[in-house]
Amino acid sequence: MNTRHVRDLAHLVAALAALGACTAGTLRAEKPGKSAASGDGWIVLWDGKTFKNWKASENRDSWKIENGAIVAHGPRSHLFYVGPEAPFKNFVFEAEVMTTPGSNAGIYFHTRYQDTGWPSYGYEAQVNNSHKDPKRTGSLYGVVNVLEPPAKDNEWFKMRITVKGKRIVIEVNDKKVVDYTEPPNKKPFSKSFKRVLGEGTFALQAHDPNSKVYFRNLRVKKLP
Repeated sequence: MNTRHVRDLAHLVAALAALGACTAGTLRAEKPGKSAASGDGWIVLWDGKTFKNWKASENRDSWKIENGAIVAHGPRSHLFYVGPEAPFKNFVFEAEVMTTPGSNAGIYFHTRYQDTGWPSYGYEAQVNNSHKDPKRTGSLYGVVNVLEPPAKDNEWFKMRITVKGKRIVIEVNDKKVVDYTEPPNKKPFSKSFKRVLGEGTFALQAHDPNSKVYFRNLRVKKLP
């Protein structure tokens, strides 16, 4: 090998080393445990390992982490996102979900933390493919009901919730199942359940001891 080839090889090794250092620095910057925004605007809400930035209400033992998923299994409890990215107003939210037979759960949005009870604020996107409650996955609970399950038990499916202004769109496996526009000056549904858009956070639901539901890959993109 002549001197020129040695010099070129040295330059190549140095360039590869610099690239490796840059890549390692990028990975360190996105270390799990912090909400991380990707270049396309998506914000990762869950680190896949801990409950950092999430807070459970009553019956906290209803929540576990298994094999990279949040597991809801036990008496009624709600797991609220309390991280630095909240509150949320206009957004696209995505999660992968898997139900077991006979299970019920939900994903709340525009809600706020409370210690006990069913969340009073915001709306709930239903998660239920075979529970006795006839309102199936993707329903905007108590507002627009989906009666045929768009997904199957024991299989991962994707839920997407989009809020823009007064419009709510819910998709399951990229199929639109709800497209609802809140009417002007909408009154609260009841004293216990407001079901009015404003802003707030997300919450996952553990519905009852006989339900077991898995959640993973929780992320959101804020919209203008």
